[in-house]
Amino acid sequence: MNSNQTVWIARHGNRLDFVNPEWFDTAEYPYDPPLSEDGIIQAQQLGKRLQSENIVHIFASPFLRTIQTAHQVAEILDLEIKLEAGLAEWYNPEWMSEHPTIHPPDYLNREYPRINWHYSSKFIPQYPETETKVMQRTGEIVKQLIAEFSEDILLVGHGISVLGTTWGLVAGTPKIRATLCCLVKVVYKDDRWQLKLNGDTSHLNKKESKISFF
Repeated sequence: MNSNQTVWIARHGNRLDFVNPEWFDTAEYPYDPPLSEDGIIQAQQLGKRLQSENIVHIFASPFLRTIQTAHQVAEILDLEIKLEAGLAEWYNPEWMSEHPTIHPPDYLNREYPRINWHYSSKFIPQYPETETKVMQRTGEIVKQLIAEFSEDILLVGHGISVLGTTWGLVAGTPKIRATLCCLVKVVYKDDRWQLKLNGDTSHLNKKESKISFF
């Protein structure tokens, strides 16, 4: 672990099914919606916000909305994207009637060439998943990542993984503002992880910052 390491944690931008709920009824991958138009703008704003930081690695949940968010940031930072299923959505049976099917690798490889397919996820969640399990796996995955990658990293996930990864590092359970395209900053200093930025959305128009947990 780098004594000066910073972990940035972001949530994906706005989802198409939040803007158009009827999309779900005819979608090929109903549990894997893309970003809405304003969600793409939010992701671009996030990339601009992080442009002057020293991020070396970007890890993203394998869901389309997180990949698209990470892609916009990666384009600005000129970095690759590593897909980590340990950051994935909460496989909550109240939200999903079955294990979610996500977009296949051939599609993702064609549309998002910055994905590094040599990287393999360290954790594969199983459906269904309790709240306890999702908090455990998101807390554990961030510890595994900082053990292997000592440079500054960015994690792009979901509301639940923003909470779980932050709490996996920072002592206690500080209240986190896990709004759409939020940004959390955690820094290792004085032999402990410290919360330096809590759900900041200053890079967004305030009307686009919406609280939800999936």
